[in-house]
Amino acid sequence: MIRGVLFDLDGTLVNTLDDIACAMNRALRLHGLKEYAVKDYCYMVGNGARVLTDRAVGSRKELAADVLKDYQAYYETHNQVVSAPYSGIPELLEALREQGLLCMVLSNKPDADTRHVIAHYFGDGLFTLVRGQKEGVPLKPDPAAALAEAAEAGLKPEEILYLGDTSVDVTCARRAGMHAVGVTWGFRERQELEEAGAEYIIDRPEETLRLIATIL
Repeated sequence: MIRGVLFDLDGTLVNTLDDIACAMNRALRLHGLKEYAVKDYCYMVGNGARVLTDRAVGSRKELAADVLKDYQAYYETHNQVVSAPYSGIPELLEALREQGLLCMVLSNKPDADTRHVIAHYFGDGLFTLVRGQKEGVPLKPDPAAALAEAAEAGLKPEEILYLGDTSVDVTCARRAGMHAVGVTWGFRERQELEEAGAEYIIDRPEETLRLIATIL
């Protein structure tokens, strides 16, 4: 029986791509580096800000630390410019709460940014736990943070449905022993989710409710 749902943030709950692209392109521009089209960031995000920066600077690794610093400083105050929850997500969260399921967030985005975005778009009360990247805790797809969140919520891994839009999320869910659900409305293609071994793949948020009803 499913008792909780663990959500990825970027590409799953909120479409954050434009704000991320704007902040990173600004940082790259400050250091004389090439900028990228927004769509290019679909395959650059997902593994945390440090990896995003390493991918963005390309061969200019000596600039990565400064670009990262500029990116984070700007993004911290500009992460709600055009970002918005995906259609159907607010309704899904409300329905899950009404059914008594615990909703949680796990992101590779820095913890402060994760909490900032969630608080702005969803307020208080919808999520039992919200966790972003913290020093000393390995990033997804390592399952450590997911398992820690499950333990804090008092849930067994097999009682949790994990929704994410990338192979990073699917792999994390599988390693944690949770039900891995790939969502196709985010940043990556269905093929990636299939190849990563998603237990289920859904195309719309409301399909989550029907899926939960089938897992005993």
